[in-house]
Amino acid sequence: MKILVPVKRVVDPGIKVRVRSDGSGVDLDNVKMSINPFDEIAVEEAVRLKEAGVASEVVAVSCGDRLCQETLRAALALGADRAVLAEVDGDPQPLAVAKLLKAVVDKESASLVICGKQAIDDDAGQVGQMLAALLGWPQATFASKVAIADGSATVTREVDGGVETVEIRLPALITTDLRLNEPRYATLPNIMKAKKKPLDVVGADALGVDVSPRLTVLKVVEPAQRKAGIRVADVAQLIDKLKNESKVI
Repeated sequence: MKILVPVKRVVDPGIKVRVRSDGSGVDLDNVKMSINPFDEIAVEEAVRLKEAGVASEVVAVSCGDRLCQETLRAALALGADRAVLAEVDGDPQPLAVAKLLKAVVDKESASLVICGKQAIDDDAGQVGQMLAALLGWPQATFASKVAIADGSATVTREVDGGVETVEIRLPALITTDLRLNEPRYATLPNIMKAKKKPLDVVGADALGVDVSPRLTVLKVVEPAQRKAGIRVADVAQLIDKLKNESKVI
């Protein structure tokens, strides 16, 4: 069984994001970039399935410009066998990414797609569901536990009321939640090996996908600063403020 894992290049979680002065977007000049944390979890789960003998190959895929090769090398260092870059200019929107991934899935004849539930840059959380719909595959989102056996995936997923367990037939798509696993660290030997693993680059035109944007970003602004808290003298004043200012009661 071949597993395909989409990975995205995002601003490192430890970096404070700055908005450009003209409001056209986020300033990425000289900013440290890394693999999306949820995608790291997806790579780890795919590698564990391979180590358990369930999967035969793990293929990491990214959609973006040539700088995404750095992200793919990080996925290779974590244990992916090879990588594919669907090269496009700029930052493709979720539907375009889903279409590109579908073309790669069809080309690779993958049986399972494991992807992060969302990317930390836009928090859209759309690509996995869109991809499953385009493929016509069953999907299980927000997985906290995955078991593969007899052509089916048993997935424990977190919901508002607790957890639920679903069973889906392969081929299928799974999106990962934070509690699915703890990603391993890439060791120096694996980082060196990743440099020699195959990484194929294919253009959007070659995949037959139109990546023209459907949405236009009008303006990007930083969140408003939170107002400072206040102290109240007694319970009566607290209740008064809750009743007349916070509208909680």
